[in-house]
Amino acid sequence: MRRKTSRLLRGIALLSALALGSTACGGSDDGSDQKAVSASDIQAALKKGGTVTVWAWEPTLKTVAADFEKKYPKVKINLVSERSGDKHYTALSNAISAEKGVPDVAQVEYFALSQYALTKGLTDLAPFGAGKLASRYTPGPWNAVSEGEAVYGLPMDSGPMALFYNKTVFDKYKIAVPTTWDEYVDAARKLHKADPKVYIANDAGDAGFTTSMLWQAGSRPYKVDGTKVKVDFSDAGAKKYTDTWQKLIDEKLLAPINGWTDDWYKGLGDGTIATLASGAWMPANFVTGVPNAAGDWRAAPMPAWTKGDKASAENGGSSLTLPTLGKNKELAYAFAEYANAGDGVQTRVKQGAFPATTAELQSTEFQTTKFDYFGGQEANKIFAESAANVASDWSYLPFQQYANSIFNDTVGKAYVSGTKLADGLKAWQDASVKYGEEQGFTVEK
Repeated sequence: MRRKTSRLLRGIALLSALALGSTACGGSDDGSDQKAVSASDIQAALKKGGTVTVWAWEPTLKTVAADFEKKYPKVKINLVSERSGDKHYTALSNAISAEKGVPDVAQVEYFALSQYALTKGLTDLAPFGAGKLASRYTPGPWNAVSEGEAVYGLPMDSGPMALFYNKTVFDKYKIAVPTTWDEYVDAARKLHKADPKVYIANDAGDAGFTTSMLWQAGSRPYKVDGTKVKVDFSDAGAKKYTDTWQKLIDEKLLAPINGWTDDWYKGLGDGTIATLASGAWMPANFVTGVPNAAGDWRAAPMPAWTKGDKASAENGGSSLTLPTLGKNKELAYAFAEYANAGDGVQTRVKQGAFPATTAELQSTEFQTTKFDYFGGQEANKIFAESAANVASDWSYLPFQQYANSIFNDTVGKAYVSGTKLADGLKAWQDASVKYGEEQGFTVEK
């Protein structure tokens, strides 16, 4: 499930600084030194019972937790769901730092996962047999939760990207749905010329969107090996993105509106924002946030950077993890596996969650689901194909939350001044490198 990108979380930054020099990614107190936990061990724990405290904002987990308790009546799931975003991570970081009140299970988004893993904040789930689940998930989410043989969470959902477009607007101006980003720029020009109030999209600068676009373009700006990192936005993929997006910025073809604001919802509803490149979790937000535009919108594959290329990327998504200082590890793992690889998956999908599991994505029932909001379109076919075409070699920084927090101070200037997008990325790179060095990371030049 998507929400706004997190801002700077100083608690995690401090944890990173304290952990550097004494750990590397892949090590945790419950990691490589932990004894294997068998299926019989987990069953014995379920039979004995106990309480599992879960910190997660994903709404479908309420039903999953109730079902789990019915199946295992001696187990109580204490679901703490009132926090999300910054409040969730701040509370989790503070609990870990204080070594008090740490939950047994915590929802952690993919972009933030390595930061907790690096600081020994998460249990390696490989000794529980989590590695055997790898084939059940699509490449992007599994890559996000694993590091070598270590597994730091079980994928809960995914965000393979698609292009949502207002068919009514495109039909009105007789403009074809773009299949490449060059065609997208042409469509932007035609739309804005036909009606100066209409923009192809909104973009006032967003770190999560930008990294997803770079991912799809083939850019791999981040390389991470434990506490050794490299940040480089000068590759060919990044140039594809900046060359194209700069045209949209220079020609003022993007609505200067931030996502998830009242103006954004209004633009999506009245047709003045004609497309949205986003994760496959977006349909539910259209239904609840833009009900007046039902029937106008459709989904299409992401435009290609090179004609015929099917490469996609993830945008959003999260996992269920077991914090190292949490208790009841066997019960906690049993719940995480039930929710993300067992019966809980179907429960969540039926309530609108977008799965990370290949079985659900490839099922006839899932792919033939008709979306009334999209005029009866079987949009899941597009989303499932996108998920299958996500490259699995993307990495986030182990301090990605900080990097995202300074995005508007660097790249964001390209949207409000004469700064070029490529120069903004270079400034983002330099600031990220500086921070990494200050925190004790070894940064490759």
